[in-house]
Amino acid sequence: MSEAFIELLRVALAGPLPGMAAQLRMAPQPRVDWDPANFPQGVRDGAVLLLLYPHNGAPHVALTVRGAELRRHTGQVSLPGGRVDPGESIEAAALRETAEEIGVMPDTVTILGALTPLEIPVSGFVLRPIVGLVHARPEFCRAEGEVARILEVALSTLADPAVLKRETRMRVRNGVSTEVDTPYFDIDGEKVWGATAMV
Repeated sequence: MSEAFIELLRVALAGPLPGMAAQLRMAPQPRVDWDPANFPQGVRDGAVLLLLYPHNGAPHVALTVRGAELRRHTGQVSLPGGRVDPGESIEAAALRETAEEIGVMPDTVTILGALTPLEIPVSGFVLRPIVGLVHARPEFCRAEGEVARILEVALSTLADPAVLKRETRMRVRNGVSTEVDTPYFDIDGEKVWGATAMV
């Protein structure tokens, strides 16, 4: 990744972000009892790292497929991350979780900034995305059980309209079924949807 590209990212992250408007483009609809502008009391902070790195001459991002031993969101695609521990900063939590899940050491990552937080009502978290980069493709080491697979996705792939798809899912809440229009990125046989796609 060129220094010009990195500086462009720094400037963009320091300025006004597309935020909620961008997130809502990939949000499943309808979202019942969800107000994206107001986080409810009592939600916990979760931190994720949007890790950028060069690979095959292009900027890539690392995503994980969640392992079968996890209690929530098993098999879903996510960014490396997890709960923020008491007294821990958002950045430190994102780096710690990334090291634990995919083996990228914190001292190799340069933090560029943060993206707009996003509430995940089903798990009671406010997701706080941090953007960081490493200057060479990492030697990934996935946590067995926690991470089933690491996806290496070129940013150009995420910008390709051909990978953007939609499907209808049924959501049952309080005994009532609702059809939900769900946009997703079709990446290497995986559906990247929900909070990960919104980030």
